[in-house]
Amino acid sequence: MQWVTRLIWIAIACLGAWAIGLIATSRGESINAIWFVAAAVCVYAIGYRFYSSFLAAKVLTLDDTRLTLGGAVQDFSVLSSSLRRDGKSLRQMAKEEISPLGGFVALVGILMIMVILIAVLGLVVTNALKSSPWGTFTVGATIPIALLMGWYMRMVRPGKVLEATIIGLILLLLALEGGRWVDNDPVLASWFTFTGPQIALMIIAYGFAASVLPVWLLLAPRDYLSTFIKVGTVIALAAGILVLRPEIHLPALTRFIDGTGPIFAGGVFPFAFITIACGAISGFHSLISSGTTPKLLCRETDAQMIGYGAMLMESFVAIMAMIAAAALEPGVYFAINSPAGVVGATAQAATATISGWGFPVSVEQMNVLAQDIGEKTLLARTGGAPSLAVGMAHIFSNTLGGRTVMALWYHFAIMFEALFILTTLDAGTRVGRFLLQDFLGQIWPPLGRTSWYPSVILTSGLMVGAWGYFLYQGVIDPLGGINSLWPLFGIANQLLAAIALCVVTTILRIGFLAHAADLSARLTAGEVPAEKLAETQALIFNDRLDAALTALFMVLVLVIVAESARQWYRMLSGRREVAVAEYATAD
Repeated sequence: MQWVTRLIWIAIACLGAWAIGLIATSRGESINAIWFVAAAVCVYAIGYRFYSSFLAAKVLTLDDTRLTLGGAVQDFSVLSSSLRRDGKSLRQMAKEEISPLGGFVALVGILMIMVILIAVLGLVVTNALKSSPWGTFTVGATIPIALLMGWYMRMVRPGKVLEATIIGLILLLLALEGGRWVDNDPVLASWFTFTGPQIALMIIAYGFAASVLPVWLLLAPRDYLSTFIKVGTVIALAAGILVLRPEIHLPALTRFIDGTGPIFAGGVFPFAFITIACGAISGFHSLISSGTTPKLLCRETDAQMIGYGAMLMESFVAIMAMIAAAALEPGVYFAINSPAGVVGATAQAATATISGWGFPVSVEQMNVLAQDIGEKTLLARTGGAPSLAVGMAHIFSNTLGGRTVMALWYHFAIMFEALFILTTLDAGTRVGRFLLQDFLGQIWPPLGRTSWYPSVILTSGLMVGAWGYFLYQGVIDPLGGINSLWPLFGIANQLLAAIALCVVTTILRIGFLAHAADLSARLTAGEVPAEKLAETQALIFNDRLDAALTALFMVLVLVIVAESARQWYRMLSGRREVAVAEYATAD
């Protein structure tokens, strides 16, 4: 049957290549979204089957005989490295594998970067829930639901995860329908209608509570429920795309590739990569892959599915989000995501500005869409969550239920996104609190004890206060905060990934040399059988070659960083003109 398997993989490779080629060569006409799904699934399947297996067997050498504590390559490598070091955090690995100074710099860098990451995630939820009583009630209801699940699994029926999951899912559906009931009642709707700053303050309070409460009570059940919702929704969205086969209306390139767009300030390179965030190389994932995830694995080989496979799922979420947004009419997409400070404060001004860009949209069109999804307005709802929810609602309603249930699907999508984002927010806040306690514990040991409640409250307050400040400033920003904070979020995420890359690269380089030294010692001692001599010598050569190439890569990166720093100094000191080598755009 081996030839059958080979034929299947050849067919998958051919389908993926055909889909990618079709996407790349389609210009001036719409393309069906099904080709994006086909390309993604084929590439992920081949990557997981062959490349992750190569990494597991040849680079990371996963071994189930080892005891455990209980972008795909990036996550996989960090997770495996942490597994081999008793689940130590990224900061601890940097301290041990690089130097104490490297560990301290990593600690400070991680804390600062996480502040920006969490603030922007909170901003996305704030912009999605402001002036939305239905969304606010539904998302708010997920908190007591999670508390109930945690209490049930801890006190009532310990270990009965399936029962708690069923209860949680049923209550979530009731909360979704309850949100509709609240929205239709003028009195109740007024109780759950809040401005952006008010929502921001509520999220800040939630972040503090999630950090100080026991993990089993809120964070664990909420994360568990979020995982089911996330995976199920993404799979359902992919199925809906396959059934509906929506056309992609957004052109492959727009006039905004020069960096003059209303949503992000910056050219397509490098902002196309740093704004993808967790769909690409993720620093936040690397942080959670060390210290936290290793404690949950039963076998080392599980790291392949968790570290590599889960990152592929995250990337698939990004593909689904892109399809949902790009399937909207471009004028509608820009009307939802463009801040009022750019397109105008009134519906008439906003639609006129956007239509003037060559993407027609009318006031009536936006009013009808808002009415269909149960919102008062969709204009200037920056952050991406509302536009993704509209795209998902369009796909789901056309697949199941029609236009009459579009509002239900929209608020289900908002709940899905908020659950996903708030899960990251509360986990990130708790990890940041641990790092802060680790840092302060070097000044006064009691502050480093994670079981000492005064330290827990103090460090939680400091962490929440830091990201809460940036969140609030983003909310009151005239451009909606996203225009400036989202690129900063992407940059921070990639810088955190760079810290992880440095740590893992150091570990792998040391690992190559250590493996070569071990083989050389065995060869010298005569422990290698005669028939294995040539193979062993080849392995020693390959290990030393890999170590040398790794060192070369590190030197090249250091040279680029040093040269960039030199040019920055020259520009700041006035010794070099501040100019970029860009071509003038044609009018």
